Amino acid sequence: MMMAAGWILMAMALCGALYVIVSLRALQKLAHETPASASHFPAVTLLKPLHGAESGLRENLESFCAQDYPGAVQIVFGVQDEADPAIAVVEDLKARTPRFDIALAVGAREDGSNPKIANLIGMFPHAKHDVLVLSDSDIGVAPDYLRKIVGALEEPGIGAVTCYYRGRARGNVWSRLAAMGIDRFLPNVVCAVSFRLAAPCFGSTIALKRSLLADIGGFEKFRNDLADDYEIGRSVRGAGLKLAYPPMVLSHSCNEQNFRELFRHELRWSRTIRGIDPLGHAGSLVTYILPLGLVAALLLGGSGPALVALGAIVAVRIYEERRIDRFLGRTGSSIWLFPLRDMLFFAVFVGSFFVKQVDWRGSRYRLSGSGELARE
Repeated sequence: MMMAAGWILMAMALCGALYVIVSLRALQKLAHETPASASHFPAVTLLKPLHGAESGLRENLESFCAQDYPGAVQIVFGVQDEADPAIAVVEDLKARTPRFDIALAVGAREDGSNPKIANLIGMFPHAKHDVLVLSDSDIGVAPDYLRKIVGALEEPGIGAVTCYYRGRARGNVWSRLAAMGIDRFLPNVVCAVSFRLAAPCFGSTIALKRSLLADIGGFEKFRNDLADDYEIGRSVRGAGLKLAYPPMVLSHSCNEQNFRELFRHELRWSRTIRGIDPLGHAGSLVTYILPLGLVAALLLGGSGPALVALGAIVAVRIYEERRIDRFLGRTGSSIWLFPLRDMLFFAVFVGSFFVKQVDWRGSRYRLSGSGELARE
């Protein structure tokens, strides 16, 4: 029985290794895609909900104020608490960039249980323009970001634009592990989009027109959803329109300071994916090739064929890390960390099937079967 289970797990791990190679080819293809060019440059409102002065916040916000975009750009920042330290960062940004049209919305809202959506509902009355670009506070962008977003939004049949993102560590081993997790997630997402196996929508960017937002129910429709980003994208697709994924990768600041923060953050992320696509989430078991290979080798008693198969799996994981490094232009990646990274990933995956609560910026929320939030 143990031998049979061992070979089943080893076969799953080897299938997962093959998928890794396919996903890396999809990532390589993305690197050679040409972004759509904008024919005109409409006025844009950037919506940036904030919560706290997290590490890297100033740098990330400054990147949105350094856009090489010919059209008018308004930036609306929003906080829920009058004592939020992010306010000082915004006020300093306004003082140093007086040419920018910057607005700040301050005030607590009770519009549902999702705090980010409540923030956006409070910010929305300050938005002036028809093209809206939502982006999380921990995202950094290049100067041509808005040009590429607007170009993609102009394409026929496109209702919204969203963006891939990479991890950017903030100086300790926990943030490095978080960044490695995001970076390893990247090829899987690109592959799923390329083969039309999934149509995710990310908080890194959601660009759409004001009229479409109204047609799909406004921000209010998503006020209780854990996966608000995905649900906005699903509503866009429900309106008969497509999502666009321009060939660029944004940076996501990873600010985890300890194991507890890292585990809770990733557990919420994994539980979100499980709520969106339960079968797909369960099927992603095959992507945890190193844990599966190790368990299989143990069940097989460390036999010669099992160790050969495990060696092939380790080689594929090293190759994957090197290819991701090359794609991201990253040097000095810590290969020695990837076994720990993989084991943590697997623990989070297993935990996602048992968790009934999630932690979000220090608050606890209960989850319904449909993925709705209720504050504890």
